[in-house]
Amino acid sequence: MKYYRVWKALLKIRFQNLMMFRLGFWGPFFVDGSLFLVQLAVFDAIYANVERIDSWGRGEMILYIGTFSLINAVNMVVYFFGVNGIAGKIRSGEMDLYLTKPVSPLFRLTFECMNPGALPLLFFSICIIGYGVRTAGITVSAGRMLGYLFFLGIMILLYYEMEVLIRSVAFYLVSNARMEQLEEAGLELCMNLPGIAFYGIYKFVFYCILPYGIMATLPVQSLIGEMSWGTAVFGIAVVCAFSGLTALVWRNGIKHYNSASS
Repeated sequence: MKYYRVWKALLKIRFQNLMMFRLGFWGPFFVDGSLFLVQLAVFDAIYANVERIDSWGRGEMILYIGTFSLINAVNMVVYFFGVNGIAGKIRSGEMDLYLTKPVSPLFRLTFECMNPGALPLLFFSICIIGYGVRTAGITVSAGRMLGYLFFLGIMILLYYEMEVLIRSVAFYLVSNARMEQLEEAGLELCMNLPGIAFYGIYKFVFYCILPYGIMATLPVQSLIGEMSWGTAVFGIAVVCAFSGLTALVWRNGIKHYNSASS
């Protein structure tokens, strides 16, 4: 209940700050919506002449794109702008202010910059998912939908963990710019290419090291009935492993953090 009240206070403060400048509140709706439509046009151009990727046809690919877009939309609405500032606050010493508050610094950093301007992305992504299901001719049972929602939830968590982990490197290095460039390149590739297209060393990298390849692939496999028990266990194990790694890196980083006053 304590953290729920803190979350409500952060949300209220965020809306008050945004509404001080109305264009700053409504502008992102137009910008993010337009950017999404441009990305959709790019995806359509890429897959216009591609009939199948492995066992997936056009419908499954549309479903994949919608799922990845939905994961990214949740990221943009809820925590991206807060988490993205972690490295800068570490370098500037502003992290001192978060460590003195009677609440987890990571909790506050995560939710203090929620972005309602990205809400249209959620709506558009859900529409694409619905269109993908219809195009692929998938019969969605209650069990498949529950499996899809479960893997969607833990992949949103994995996306968050990867963002925190990469930015927590700033506790140990002067700059994490290269890590963020690697993150951007991995995301851009995996947004356009599903995990089922990777083999050999590429599959190891994008399933285990930079697991962007499984983030939308596993929810889609669950929904279309292609997921084996081994794949399901593997996906859960990856999320658990990165949860532990992120917590370890963050805690040790806070422990060894040199404040601006030191």
